[in-house]
Amino acid sequence: MNLEERIMKIILFSGNAKSHAFEAIQAAKEQNLGLARECMEKSNQELINAHQVQTSLIQSEARGDKAEITLLLIHAQDHLMNAITFKDLANEFVDLYETLKS
Repeated sequence: MNLEERIMKIILFSGNAKSHAFEAIQAAKEQNLGLARECMEKSNQELINAHQVQTSLIQSEARGDKAEITLLLIHAQDHLMNAITFKDLANEFVDLYETLKS
């Protein structure tokens, strides 16, 4: 897989993670906490996938195969960082809705 394909995978997985986290908030808001937790698990898995691709890029660079820093690579990193932050906040929202329900 070439560099651009790996970068696009990070963007794809990160976008999926953020979407699942948003779905979790919506489900919790509708008092469907089981679905909310399921969506959060999907979000976590997508972030694991993105992180694995990111790690492979880091390992390649550590072996001396340096990736060219492009706007697309920066964009992918931005997507990943935002998805992680959004997932963390979504988890707090789900927890809050769960607390309010009990």
